[in-house]
Amino acid sequence: MIGETQRVQAMELIDEAVHRGCRKVKACEALGLTVRTVQRWRRAGSVDRRQGSRTMPANRLSETERTRVVAVLSGPQYCDHSPNQVVPMLADGGEYIASESTMYRILREKKLLHHRQASTPARRHEPTPRTASGPNQVWSWDITWLASPVRGLFFYLYLMMDIYSRKIVAWQVHERECAEYAAALATEACYVEAVAAHEVVLHADNGSPMKGATMLATLERLGVMASFSRPAVSDDNPFSESLFRTLKYRPAYPQRAFEHIAHARAWVEQFVAWYNFEHRHSAIRFVTPHERHSGQEREILQRRHALYQQARRCHPERWSGQTRNWTPADTVCITSFRPKVNKTKSSKLNKAA
Repeated sequence: MIGETQRVQAMELIDEAVHRGCRKVKACEALGLTVRTVQRWRRAGSVDRRQGSRTMPANRLSETERTRVVAVLSGPQYCDHSPNQVVPMLADGGEYIASESTMYRILREKKLLHHRQASTPARRHEPTPRTASGPNQVWSWDITWLASPVRGLFFYLYLMMDIYSRKIVAWQVHERECAEYAAALATEACYVEAVAAHEVVLHADNGSPMKGATMLATLERLGVMASFSRPAVSDDNPFSESLFRTLKYRPAYPQRAFEHIAHARAWVEQFVAWYNFEHRHSAIRFVTPHERHSGQEREILQRRHALYQQARRCHPERWSGQTRNWTPADTVCITSFRPKVNKTKSSKLNKAA
């Protein structure tokens, strides 16, 4: 129960918080009170003298019975079981000492209702931020399932992309998942892109092909630095997941299943050609991944900016503010631990242009 002194102090603190601009509801919540309780305290001549019930329940267990409950639950036969298991076990032996809820209540009062072992949650350390300011600095890869004619069996699409340009740098379709195929994919990507040792970081989740011994040995031989998502954190590798969604939501994606693995490979080949060379990606100012990867993006965006400036000069009454932002997209970060970005940077560059 709250004494008179504590009650006065609480009301003074609430008054001070309200005077400084805090809402009364929030001030009361901070002290574990409700507005109605404080209003009752403020009524003239009203003193809260509630002390709870002074009578004991008629059906309450006696101290002897409560001691027996504690002894049974703490004994060697039942100490490793919870009350919801002990009750039927006692009943099978023809014995009843208390209900399940009563056992839980007594254990709680005796402070015996706790975990027998330390159960500290696993710490999920923030992964090292992987930031790309140009092509072939950070790659992301993953594996997705492609439906086959046999229910329960799938073809597996191995796909590797550059997060800066969103370009698909390598892909393969196989009938199973394994680290050997993953290693072959990484080798192909490094050969096609002609990357030097220790130039690129390859980010993936924690699947067995990603962490297989063959895959890790191949990455070490190629000089590719491996990076992995945190366990059970789905948004640490968002670029590959987003690409798979784009792939499977294409209008030409088979409604049922791929007829055979050659069909799957032919379809993915067409998708990759469309995605890299035709698809204008919204996250990179609507240029294609190939244009951004090859460095053509800046010239294209400058032409767009000049066109918009000319249109504005011809009809200034149609423009209430600045023209559309056609500056190149900023650097890209692979994890949720992203650096702060100056929001006024793009607008200043647009004005300067």
